[in-house]
Amino acid sequence: MRKRTKLLLAVIILLAAFLIYLFTVTKMEEPEHIRVSDQDLPVHRINDSLLVCGDSWMKLNEYGLWELFVQGDPYTMGFKNGQLSKNLVQYQEEAFVAQLDKLVPSRFYLQFLRVFLGWFNRDLLNYIPKEYQLEVAGISKSASDEFNFIAPPFQRIMSYHGAHDMGHALQSMCLVGCTSFGLTNDYSADSSVLIGRNFDFYAGDKFSENKIIAFMKPDDGYPFMSVTWGGMIGVVSGMNLEGLSITLNAEPTGIPSSSKTPVSILARKILQYASTIDEAYAIAQQYETFVSESFLIGSGKENKFALIEKTPDKIALLHPKENYLAVTNHFLDSSMLLNREDSPSNFVDASHYRLNRVENLIDSTGKFSVQQVADLLRDRKGTKGANIGLGNEKAINQLIAHHGIIFKPEEKKVWISAAPFQLGAFVAYDLDEIFADPQAYRSKNLYLSDDVIEADAILQNEEYANFLKYKAELLKVQKGIEEERDFPKEELDAFIALNEAFYYPHLLVGKYYFEKGEFAVAKIHFEKALQLEIPQESEYEELSKLSKESDELMLKEK
Repeated sequence: MRKRTKLLLAVIILLAAFLIYLFTVTKMEEPEHIRVSDQDLPVHRINDSLLVCGDSWMKLNEYGLWELFVQGDPYTMGFKNGQLSKNLVQYQEEAFVAQLDKLVPSRFYLQFLRVFLGWFNRDLLNYIPKEYQLEVAGISKSASDEFNFIAPPFQRIMSYHGAHDMGHALQSMCLVGCTSFGLTNDYSADSSVLIGRNFDFYAGDKFSENKIIAFMKPDDGYPFMSVTWGGMIGVVSGMNLEGLSITLNAEPTGIPSSSKTPVSILARKILQYASTIDEAYAIAQQYETFVSESFLIGSGKENKFALIEKTPDKIALLHPKENYLAVTNHFLDSSMLLNREDSPSNFVDASHYRLNRVENLIDSTGKFSVQQVADLLRDRKGTKGANIGLGNEKAINQLIAHHGIIFKPEEKKVWISAAPFQLGAFVAYDLDEIFADPQAYRSKNLYLSDDVIEADAILQNEEYANFLKYKAELLKVQKGIEEERDFPKEELDAFIALNEAFYYPHLLVGKYYFEKGEFAVAKIHFEKALQLEIPQESEYEELSKLSKESDELMLKEK
């Protein structure tokens, strides 16, 4: 008995020691900074849409886009950003955590994930420039205490900057699948560089509801704009006052063992301190990332664009051989390939399929206007204009985009999509005008009203209305199947009809009948799904296996 007591005591001591060690190595300490309080920099509400904090401000435009201007040293800039966007910082975290709850519904596994991420990010601050640590520290003063069970505010906000990286490291979560392209000379109406991209980072519909168009004027480096959200200081799409633009595309990556520099932080560094492609490449060479990423760089100074492809071990600078360059989610430089699976022979790989669709549309369109770039970003069809269903990962427009964006670097103009996805109006901004006198725009439109691209006509069509119904019914059917509910055949047929050209409702309904033991009906739905465009090989193999099993089980019943 005494031995057992001693053993138990030893286990408790070891466990306590481990937890203390874990807490010690995973805790992130804020960098030392000046002390600023709400009293030093109060927020004044000028009217229903305009908030002012010192020399910085934020307002909501008629298209539902938040426009933010912030300037100063890193900590003060972050503090003012947080003060102005406090409600959005807290809303964004609520939306993100709610999506995590859906993906990881078990509280036990969520706590395990919290501990794992704490351990994974234990050295994160070693790879993030001090100025960005200070900026995050400033924003974190506006974070909610509701999620302190995850980590203190500074640690949470800092860790969220690696969410894009973790999302595509864990590709089964289907968080990322972006498309970008650059055009110049023969493919641009006025021969100047045009760049378009869809940022298909999906963390639930709520996560995309409050987009912030941030115009930042740091004490050091170049002023720049980026499309962001509450609490985010990294960059996923942006352009600086030198006419250098940057967009990110996730690439195949292995499972990392620890965090390094988040790609959005590297993109922020490039945007803030580079004015040419070579300068951008030099900065990219200086930082270690823990996932693979492509950075499409546009340069107004040079009237050209190039692609930086980066893995945790290698980096390459790719200049286009043609007057256009399209990028999806696989490497274009063959020396960067990770393995044989990342090759064009993977016949159902969504990334290669999307790339081919982009290139075909570029070739068939010829010279592009800004409107035609928006049209390409909104394209929902498959090869040769085939109907592959709405929401298909093979489509350029997967109807999950946080935003679509268009750059004209030489003129320092940018167009950003309003909700929903990239279907809303593309709202235009001129960086030269805005940064010349940012305070003047407190009381007048920040965007260029004459250059706005109208919303996609699909928003008024039955096709889109059916897609919204499909999304609502999809949640209901998925939940019903989990709860082993019985569905009338008519209800399931009506569900499929809402998005009949998409493989997934056929797969889901087939699984329902398979679990019910109705193998003949299941087989019909599996075979129908197999005739449609399936994004990934793993899904194709799953369907083939289910179809074969249905045959075998039907034979056993005879």
